[in-house]
Amino acid sequence: MNNVTSSLDIEIGAGSLDDDSPKDECGVLGISTPHGEGVAQLAFFGLFALQHRGQEAAGIAVSDGQRARVHKDAGLVSTVFTPEALAPLAGYHAIGHTRYSTTGSSSLRNIQPFLVETMHGTLAVAHNGNLVNAGDLRDELLSRGFGLTATSDTEVFTLMLAAAGGRTWEERIERTMPAWKGAYSMVILANDRVLAVRDPWGFRPLSVGRLPRGGFAVASETCALATLGCVEISEVQPGEIVTLMGAEMHRRQAVAPAVKSALCSFEFVYFSRPDSEWDDRNVHQVRQRLGEELADEWGAEADVVVPVPDSSIPAAIGYSRRSGIPYNDGLIKNRYIGRTFIEPTQAMRERGVAMKFNALGANLAGQRVVLIDDSLVRGTTAGPLVALLREAGASEVHMRITCPPITHACHFGVDMGHEDELIAAKRTVEEIRAHIGADSLAFLSLERMMRAIDRDSGYCNACFTGSYPINIGETRGKLKFEGVLA
Repeated sequence: MNNVTSSLDIEIGAGSLDDDSPKDECGVLGISTPHGEGVAQLAFFGLFALQHRGQEAAGIAVSDGQRARVHKDAGLVSTVFTPEALAPLAGYHAIGHTRYSTTGSSSLRNIQPFLVETMHGTLAVAHNGNLVNAGDLRDELLSRGFGLTATSDTEVFTLMLAAAGGRTWEERIERTMPAWKGAYSMVILANDRVLAVRDPWGFRPLSVGRLPRGGFAVASETCALATLGCVEISEVQPGEIVTLMGAEMHRRQAVAPAVKSALCSFEFVYFSRPDSEWDDRNVHQVRQRLGEELADEWGAEADVVVPVPDSSIPAAIGYSRRSGIPYNDGLIKNRYIGRTFIEPTQAMRERGVAMKFNALGANLAGQRVVLIDDSLVRGTTAGPLVALLREAGASEVHMRITCPPITHACHFGVDMGHEDELIAAKRTVEEIRAHIGADSLAFLSLERMMRAIDRDSGYCNACFTGSYPINIGETRGKLKFEGVLA
């Protein structure tokens, strides 16, 4: 039933050339149609639109009402799903997943969806987020005699649902949700339906829409629903269960939303695709406003505004518009390098950022540059980028960041590293400026970031403030369950 053919201990990718960017755990997708034509192909194109949320692995599970099949493997959506791989995935209902790991390593045993057989029929689960109490729940499952084969908290979700009491999957989910503490936007495949579930705090996005030929789709971002031609798009509300059964959709408020919601502000800063909508806001427009606020707060005497492509382009447009400094391209990104399986030579590794970016000397020579980036995490990329601009002839480089300094780890589905890896947790802004070699460095304040989002509350900003919306308990790394299943 599981089409993964590689050894369980093979690790995905020798290294990333984008280690200084925060990594979102994944994207999820669910589809239910009354006609069953091309459901796996629809899932493929939906996942393709969510590729930016995870490039380590991808998977699709499909049910025809009686039997479920899954295909999943390491790699990008376009390489995992060939026509031959999609052909056996026939049915009416499907869920899919693109993965970047935050709990559990990148080994193949952790690739989603997880598919199991239960006394109530087949069950497949995929999710975006992170449970802060996954360790306690995992220990409880082990004490009850469950055998665990993976080190991902998605397996915890799956086994808890498989063992839950209740007449329907909706009842089993509702009974189990109070035990889950943390972030989860989840899709669940049963024999005859797809269910979508969002945590009471609303950490991670999840939206549902009507397919043009009948049926429904649910996805982490509205850009995937738009790719599928969906209309009547709306958010899955915090604490809500949405059931998709062919031509029918049912909504159920399973648990009360948290008194204070905790939507992830980083979805606007970096993660979401610019054409997505979330919290009734267009991501691209918010990013432009981030740039405008940055120009108001931290202007610079300069000749040109240059973005670090691609996520910083809207903010650079906003900064240019507000400041009156012309916008131009100064860095060209190799969009195909992604996560490579080929280990670079030492000489190439030393070139680092030059493997991913080339500088446009004709636009930079003799220019005072404002370099716009969305975030500065470990500080491993900013310095080489500044040096690349100087080598191309820039006379000054003033770096501007569209969010506050990241000083604390995220425990809700974003891999930013721990405090000892975050450069802003260890150094002042002036020390960071000296470290990266910029003429000046400034970060957007939290107040102005929230002004750009047009909200004064309801968002999680713990990575900037250290004020977590829920008790995170004992903090452990993403490989916290790897000790036994090595």
